[in-house]
Amino acid sequence: MRIAVDGMGGDYAPQVVVEGSVAAALEYGFEIVIVGDRSKIEAELSKLPSVPSSVTVHHASETIDMHEPGAVSVRAKRDSSIWVATELAKENKVDAVVSAGNTAAFVSAAMLSLRRLEGVERPGIAVLVPSLKGPVLMIDVGATINPEAEHLVTFGLMGEVYAKYILKKKDPVIGLLNIGEESSKGPEFLKETHRLLELSKFNFQGNAEGRDIFAGKFDVVVCDGYTGNVVLKVAESIAGIIALFIKDELKKDPLRMLGGLLSASAFEAVKRQIDYAEYGGAPLLGVNGICIISHGRSSAKAIKNAIRVAGEFVEHQVNKHIVEAIKTF
Repeated sequence: MRIAVDGMGGDYAPQVVVEGSVAAALEYGFEIVIVGDRSKIEAELSKLPSVPSSVTVHHASETIDMHEPGAVSVRAKRDSSIWVATELAKENKVDAVVSAGNTAAFVSAAMLSLRRLEGVERPGIAVLVPSLKGPVLMIDVGATINPEAEHLVTFGLMGEVYAKYILKKKDPVIGLLNIGEESSKGPEFLKETHRLLELSKFNFQGNAEGRDIFAGKFDVVVCDGYTGNVVLKVAESIAGIIALFIKDELKKDPLRMLGGLLSASAFEAVKRQIDYAEYGGAPLLGVNGICIISHGRSSAKAIKNAIRVAGEFVEHQVNKHIVEAIKTF
């Protein structure tokens, strides 16, 4: 299995990308192609104690920065690490692509180079979020901002396939993110989506309110990319702030500090459950290739786990199952 990694993508590239790529090669046995500025990547590789021969470098002279407009930058920089990595997938030289770089540029590159899967009109970014009953898949969280009802139904279908083959959910429960449980709630496109999902063969259990996501009431939560992205970033912010609140309160009293020390293992377990680095990356579902989007602030651990996610996607042939499901649907 060969996986291309955008060596210049992310806030801490290329250092953490190189470290995470090498760690993945050593742990999972994948062939890793790090795409980007050869001199910078090789400089980081030289700092590591052991680099397996399965890690290679593919030079790309340009980088798309986080602040650059996605589609425009991809067209203007055809030797950028994001575009070159995606082209390697198009040419079947790699099985998947991982990037912690500019999300809009990565989505644009995937759409322009790889195109869409048969029967898919709009792609969706699917991200795992923690809940009281295990990971919940949210789709979309940023790829399609103004979808139509039919697009959201396709998100539900793709999310169901991913939940079946990756999360091992036999009959995933699907919910539609809305402001209330009643089918009459929300804008017209959500009402129409609700109607279509009710007519489908999915295990659709109605609207999901914000509180339902983290309670684990649903296995897959369908939403438009704008709303999903806001929910995701608010959730990340709250998790970080609560951790800071706890630290500040523990410091105010010696007994609390002692209690905190005694509870350290519990705090660490909770941290693992809510840490995006544990989940790796978010697949861009609906494109004719495997693209895994990592957080811009990804650590080496997050990059390693994103590569693991790419490997699982390849192994379980998720795209093949999505196309089959669409044909049946």
